[in-house]
Amino acid sequence: MKKILKNVRGTKDILPDESYKWQYVEQRIRKIFEVYNYREIRTPIFEETELFARGIGELTDIVSKEMYTFFDKGGTSLTLKPEMTASVMRAYIQYEINKQVPLFKVYYISPMFRQERPQAGRLRQFHQVGAEAIGSQNPEVDAEIIALVLHIIESFNIENYTLKLNTVGCQNCRPAYKEVLKEYLRKFYDLLSEDSKNRLDRNPLRVLDSKDERDKTVIENATLIYEYLCDDCEVHFNELKKILDTIGIKYELEPHLVRGLDYYTKTAFEVISPELGSQDAIAGGGRYDLLSKELGGPDVPGVGFALGVERMMLILEKNGYKFGEIPKPFVYVAYLGQDSQKFAFNIVFSLRKKMIPCEVELLNRSLKSQMKEADRQGAKFVIIVGEDELKNDKCTVRDMKSGEQFDVKLNQILEFITSKYAQEASTD
Repeated sequence: MKKILKNVRGTKDILPDESYKWQYVEQRIRKIFEVYNYREIRTPIFEETELFARGIGELTDIVSKEMYTFFDKGGTSLTLKPEMTASVMRAYIQYEINKQVPLFKVYYISPMFRQERPQAGRLRQFHQVGAEAIGSQNPEVDAEIIALVLHIIESFNIENYTLKLNTVGCQNCRPAYKEVLKEYLRKFYDLLSEDSKNRLDRNPLRVLDSKDERDKTVIENATLIYEYLCDDCEVHFNELKKILDTIGIKYELEPHLVRGLDYYTKTAFEVISPELGSQDAIAGGGRYDLLSKELGGPDVPGVGFALGVERMMLILEKNGYKFGEIPKPFVYVAYLGQDSQKFAFNIVFSLRKKMIPCEVELLNRSLKSQMKEADRQGAKFVIIVGEDELKNDKCTVRDMKSGEQFDVKLNQILEFITSKYAQEASTD
């Protein structure tokens, strides 16, 4: 027997009975982005590997362990994008957008790829929505990004969440803190996980991001970065907190929050929910003022966020969120006989040109089977036409909910259905 092919482990098929929920969520999110004046950007699904190695950082788990990397026929190393910020910044630099607009505000809805151990809320192909604001170092932009992601989350009636906020300093004040942190961690070297031992000298901040229980115990008493912030970082962080307080956004300071990417400076934040279990982050982001220069571009600051769609969908499903109705045909056209078929097809394609959702029999079934199919699909009306109807220059229209039937002249059927559809639309 031939092997039955299945989807690759860590990926998921989104079938029609579920995809309408995703469409509903995406449409609502797009509306919110429009309210904040963010415009959509779409970048290729793969990039040169160097982009992510330089942008995200070679010592990060994403680059060192999780990327899907391959060589094309020309010998170029390519990678399926594991995150979006580096791709957006690459486009920003490539098209010299800094010379076109002072503040580049964009959003995306896109699949990402990481070769992680599959579990609830963490797939190897997953989807993120996110936004980037490139061109301003002002804390007001950080506040807008945070307000934007929380607006999205709250628009789906998700209330059980916490905003975790931190600053990770900058290139001026972070080196001194790194040295202090290294000195502290070396005292507990034997207690650290292997990953943290490897990160200790080259990037000790990543140890703070560890989820290993051994590392958590060690870093519990580590010196906090707040004591080493330069004036610029301290002012920026204090101003951000004041703005969040002013607009009524609640947050918790989390001094060990550094996020998993090397390009973050100053602001770092996560939105977590206990409804997700151990993988509790719904969204996260921060400021990346050094990323453009790291990629060979101008000295331009930026800030952004990414939200995991699968993780948010888990919460919505758990809470019984109503995604609206599955799209259904407004009218189903049932027919009997060859001449009736021609007339039925003419009706259907005329209605579709008027953007009225409809379906027509395509399997040559009996009228009884066609009526069952119309009911299964949830059609509001069924047009029934057979040889007798053609001879009498009329067809039957049945209201599937009330059972009421109407005799309608053939040359008036389009007007009749269009009128019913307009009435339906006016009551929605």
